[in-house]
Amino acid sequence: MAEFWLIAVPLDKVSSQSLEKLKRATVKASLGSYFRFHIPELKVGTLDVLLSVSDDLSRLDSYTEDVMRKTSQCIAELMEQSGDKFKENVLTNGEQKAHRKLPQSPVKMYFQALRVDLTAYMTKFQWDRAKYPTALALKPLTDLIFKQVAQVETEMKSRNAAYSDVKLSLRSLEEKKEGSLQTRSLTGIVKKEDLVLNSEYLTTLLVVVPRTCIRQWENTYESMSEFVVPRSSRKLLEEDDAGIFTVTLFKNAVSEFKANAKKHKFAVRDFSLEEVERQQQEMSRLSGDKKEQYGIFVRWLKVNFNEVFVAWIHIKALRVFVESVLRYGLPVSFQTLLLQPQKKQVKRLREELNSVFTHLDPITVTGKQEVGLDIAEVNLGQQEYYSYIYYPISINLVDSS
Repeated sequence: MAEFWLIAVPLDKVSSQSLEKLKRATVKASLGSYFRFHIPELKVGTLDVLLSVSDDLSRLDSYTEDVMRKTSQCIAELMEQSGDKFKENVLTNGEQKAHRKLPQSPVKMYFQALRVDLTAYMTKFQWDRAKYPTALALKPLTDLIFKQVAQVETEMKSRNAAYSDVKLSLRSLEEKKEGSLQTRSLTGIVKKEDLVLNSEYLTTLLVVVPRTCIRQWENTYESMSEFVVPRSSRKLLEEDDAGIFTVTLFKNAVSEFKANAKKHKFAVRDFSLEEVERQQQEMSRLSGDKKEQYGIFVRWLKVNFNEVFVAWIHIKALRVFVESVLRYGLPVSFQTLLLQPQKKQVKRLREELNSVFTHLDPITVTGKQEVGLDIAEVNLGQQEYYSYIYYPISINLVDSS
């Protein structure tokens, strides 16, 4: 289960005993796992500053989680294509059997490994003093994290737009190769050797012939002008509805040939070898750009997802620190614990938590939730109020489904 609870209680004798009792109950009843989560002592500031920072951190928490979701979604979407090709290759190679499951796709394997790494980071959390100096006051520290996260979001949008432009341009050229033979690009169909080039008198035309009329074409094309080179027609491609043929004739007979071909419902295609070669070069360039940008973009996303995640966990730590001061007062004196509930033991673990820490706020177990609402109204940044400080941390945002 990729759900964690970050809790904090005062550093006093009763709460410490209650915390030890919680640890024993968690292990004995297999309610989950617990881990040390050390938060350094930070600069406190005034009450007004604490309240203001509490609001800022609440918004920054949501914003950072949103940026992480966008980043992980972008990774998933980019990797899906390679995942689809992976499945196609497996099926093509005959590896998929009725009794054998399809091997996991690269994207699924990546997110599974990522979830393990994120879990390891949280359960072994240490404050990064190089990135987030504890000498900074709370407000500048919060602003520093916001700038880092905002920079990732801005650059992600820019990189995504650039990659999308390349994909769109490439797709636009690929779409010209789709459709009927009468309208689509002939790139990849017509080659230099199919044409008479650099001749003063002769030229090669490309003619689209309905499939039902191919025999008629073969019997009549030489008679559409006396200047058609005998037996010069070659079939380049035949599809369900039509085929495309070459025919060589004298240049001065082109107009006559086109008029007679139209009478037989044969369509002479306008064609430029230079344009076809230009399109081939452009497709090759765009394909190379797309492949290069894909690799660079995916690597950038993976690195910066981790960076934003690290920032997010530090935000959680900051929220615990700020609220502990607001709730428990000065001097700073609190202790934190990271819990990972067992999937089917969430309710029991919550009951155990509420039970062992009842002394912190007895009124919370009487069902009078208005007390919790009052505290929320002074902007302590809590979505749910308990007698202890509580923040959920879910890493299910890296969805590998």
